[in-house]
Amino acid sequence: MKIVTTHKGTDFDALASLVAATVIYPGIIPVLPDSINPNLKAFISIHKDVFDFYSPREIEPDEIKTLVVVDTNSWNRLEGMKKLEHRNDLEIILWDHHSKGDIAADQINHENFGANITLMVNEIHRKGKIITPVQASLFLMGIYEDTGNMTFTSTKAEDARAVAYLLERKADLHILSKFLRHAYGKKQKDILFKMIQNTSRREIKGFNISIAGMSVKGHIPNLALVVQMYREIVNVDAAFGVFTDTARNRTMVIGRSDLDEINIGAIMKGMGGGGHPGAGSALLKSTDLSVIEEMLVDIINGNQQTSVILRDIMSYPVITVNENTKVDEVAIKLRECGCTGLPVVDNKDRIVGVISRRDFKKIRKEKQVQSPVKAFMSRSVISIDHDKNAIDAARLMIRNDIGRIPVMKDDHIIGIVTRSDVMLYFYDLLPD
Repeated sequence: MKIVTTHKGTDFDALASLVAATVIYPGIIPVLPDSINPNLKAFISIHKDVFDFYSPREIEPDEIKTLVVVDTNSWNRLEGMKKLEHRNDLEIILWDHHSKGDIAADQINHENFGANITLMVNEIHRKGKIITPVQASLFLMGIYEDTGNMTFTSTKAEDARAVAYLLERKADLHILSKFLRHAYGKKQKDILFKMIQNTSRREIKGFNISIAGMSVKGHIPNLALVVQMYREIVNVDAAFGVFTDTARNRTMVIGRSDLDEINIGAIMKGMGGGGHPGAGSALLKSTDLSVIEEMLVDIINGNQQTSVILRDIMSYPVITVNENTKVDEVAIKLRECGCTGLPVVDNKDRIVGVISRRDFKKIRKEKQVQSPVKAFMSRSVISIDHDKNAIDAARLMIRNDIGRIPVMKDDHIIGIVTRSDVMLYFYDLLPD
C-alpha cells in the first residue's frame, strides 16, 4: 500500500499538497487527518466527492509499503502513523518547505518557498501533468493562505510563478474569497466603524437592505471583506458599500447578500460590473451617493427572481436501487451510471436510505458483497423541496456532511442534486 498524509490541524496548504501528491503519484491513497483547520470544513464538505480522502482509522499500518509525507517533517504531527517511525522496511518520501524535522526520509524534496504546494506545483508543471480547475483553485488557496496573499516576507518569486501557472490552468479566484478569511488592519476597521455609525435600513420587496456610503483616499485593500462583515453585523439580507475617491474620480460599489433571491452579480451587472449571486462589485466614475442609491433601489425593484431553483440543476430521471439488492449489483450499477451514490427505496418506492461509494468502505469481508444494500446504506435521509435553490442545498450538504440530496415534490422523489451540481452553479467551473 502506498499512502500520502500530512499534519494534524490540516490547513489549505497541507490539503493542497495532499491532493497534489495524488497527481504526482497516480494510485496513491490520500489520508486526511481527522483534525483539520476550521477554515477547511466547509470546503471539504462540498468537495468530498471530488477529493476522495481516507481517514487514518481506515488504514492498516502494517500494509503500508511507501509513505509520502507533505507539508511537515515531524512524526509527532502525523495522525495515526507513530508506529511507522521505527520500521526499517518502509520507504518514506518527503515534500516539505520547513527547514527542520525528525523524519528520516529516503527521498527529500525541500525548498524554502512561501508555501509547500509551490514545491509540488513545480513538479506537476515539470512532469506535464494535467490538473482540473478545481485542483488548480485548491492549490491557489494553499499558496495564498501560506503567503498571506503574497504579502509575507517568506514569499518567493517561485510562489508568484506558481500562481501564474495555476491561473493559466483556470484556477478560480472567486473561490478564494468564499473559503479564505483575509486579514484586515486599522484602515479597514476604521471604515467598518464609520459604516456601522452611519448605517440605515430600508425594506425593498420584503428584504432588509442597507446602503452605506463614504469617502476614501487611495487604494484600500479588502473592502469586500469590510462590506461582508458590515452585512453580518447590521444583520440585513443584503448590504452595499459605496466608496468614493474624489481625487481619482471614481466610485467603487461592493455588494454582499445572504439570499439567493437578491442576486448581487445580476445587480452589479446592471451597473456595469459583475460578480456571483452572493457577491459582486462595479466601478463607476465619481457619482453622488444619492444617485447610486437610486440606481440600486431601481435595479433591486426590477430584479425579479433570478436565483436558480433546484429543478434547473438537479439530475433526473432518478436512478434508484431496492433495499434488497445485493451490494455487488449496486456497485455495478454505480459504475454503469457514473454516479457516486444512489437513493435506496423499499417495495413501495419510498426512500429508505442512500448508498454512496464511501459506504463501501464498511465492507471488510468478501462474502459481504452478497448482502443486501440495506445493511450498508445510510438510513438518515435528508431531502429538499423542489422549489428551493442552490444555496439552500449547499447549506444542507455542509450542515449534514452529505454529497447528494433527493429533490421531493408531493412526497415523491423527482430528482437528485449533488455536490457537483452545486459546485458548477457556484464556481462556474464548466469546461469550455
